Amino acid sequence: MKLKYLLGSVVAASASIASAAFAETVLRLDEVAVGELDPAKASDYADSILMFNVYDTLVLPNQGGPGHSGHLAESWSSEGATFTFNLRDGVSFQSGNTMTAKDVVYSLDRAQALGSGLSYLFAGVSAEAIDDSTVQFTLGAPNAAFVASMVRLPIVDMAYVEANKSDEWGESLLSGTSAGTGAYSVVNHNPQEETVMAKWDDYFLGVADAAPDTVRLRYGLEAATVRTLIAQGEHDIASQWLPPEVIKALSDNGAQLLTETGTGAFYFKMNTTKAPLDDVNCRRALASAFDYATAIRMIAITDDVSAGSPSTGAIPVGMFGANGTNMVQAQDMDAAKAHMAACSYDFADYDIEVSWIAEVPLEERFALLMQSNFAQLGIKSHIKKLPWALFAEQVSSPENTPHISQLFVNAVTGDPDTLLYGMYHSSNPGTWQSPEYLNDAEVDAFLEAGRAAGSEAGRQEAYAGLNARLMDLAATIYGFDRQSVFAASNRVRVPAMTDPSMAFGLDGLGFSFRLMEMTE
Repeated sequence: MKLKYLLGSVVAASASIASAAFAETVLRLDEVAVGELDPAKASDYADSILMFNVYDTLVLPNQGGPGHSGHLAESWSSEGATFTFNLRDGVSFQSGNTMTAKDVVYSLDRAQALGSGLSYLFAGVSAEAIDDSTVQFTLGAPNAAFVASMVRLPIVDMAYVEANKSDEWGESLLSGTSAGTGAYSVVNHNPQEETVMAKWDDYFLGVADAAPDTVRLRYGLEAATVRTLIAQGEHDIASQWLPPEVIKALSDNGAQLLTETGTGAFYFKMNTTKAPLDDVNCRRALASAFDYATAIRMIAITDDVSAGSPSTGAIPVGMFGANGTNMVQAQDMDAAKAHMAACSYDFADYDIEVSWIAEVPLEERFALLMQSNFAQLGIKSHIKKLPWALFAEQVSSPENTPHISQLFVNAVTGDPDTLLYGMYHSSNPGTWQSPEYLNDAEVDAFLEAGRAAGSEAGRQEAYAGLNARLMDLAATIYGFDRQSVFAASNRVRVPAMTDPSMAFGLDGLGFSFRLMEMTE
């Protein structure tokens, strides 16, 4: 009887161990709505998380250092304005179709035809499938940033889209399902509520057993809700948009802090088409009045971790053209008064609208700080709360764009071209990145020179000139260089966001779920 009991216990224990070993692991995280699933339309942070997990690109940034390595491409070469990529053999889409050079050409053609998201990166670019494993890109002119831009060309399954589409380029299809080679496939997608993804075991690089089996990316959760869910063990990674004191409180209660240092900054963007900010001296007055030091104190989380570092100018420290750390920006009320005196408008006749994004509560505090700074000069202002979707719609026309908008913007490829070209080149007005509506020939020339430069020294010279010109124009108040900070439960390990030698240096790529580990 005793032996029978022991055998039964062993069997039960073995079953329990086996059950634990094969129990599904679920990673839960949140981001700001909406989550855009169509890879040709992806542009912001939530979109990037989806894109980098559901789709793959020809290259990826090196981890822990500069440069790029092949991903779907094994190698590439360039000659002038021509780039040739040699594709990996044996890569399959989630449909089972084999990826070929024709899929790469289709993906470029589709992005250009839709003209959304980051398609401007590929303006004037054409592609040709030389054979099944070789694709050649021809640019309108040499572009030093082109290889970096390839991290934003997700490769789409042409045969699957063409067989299942209900419109010309399969927009309806790809707004709700996936057609990539990525390590995760889409199970369910509601762009306002949640995207559910499942690990794809046939991924061409393989996916570790410890990687999450299922991922639930939730949208638009309130800060209080996220705090409660993490405390109760029902959420794993909070978005970067939590107020600093909430992140600190979660850390104090045992949450780990993940960081992602990209190449971007926090900006106060001034509408240069709307009086009185169509006068450069009026803009300079506001830029000089801003209290940069207080803004930095507002984003400190712990003694060792902050959501940013002091700005030295228009280009973040560490990028081509950046000013040195000895040139930290500071409030200067005397300069502000001098610029006001030179302004052709009387500020007393205007009420400056300062907007903030509803899903980012920290921005309300910056708006209040700015309002206080302006009041010291006798400048009237009012604060307007805008949901992200409404803001993105309003800035499509200059008359509907607020006087001042607050935005986090990053280099979407890790290269300064994709931080600055989309914001400031006159060919890109009225996007969420460019509510300044800046139109300046010198700025355009510097941006174009940065693309055309054939050496690092040439790029440094072009972007240094751009930095100086942007600071002189004062179309933007450069709040701080940013670092994303995320509070996370201890049941997930994210080496790309805890170990600098594993970091990608590109916002959103740290959320590659295949590289994460669930510990329970």
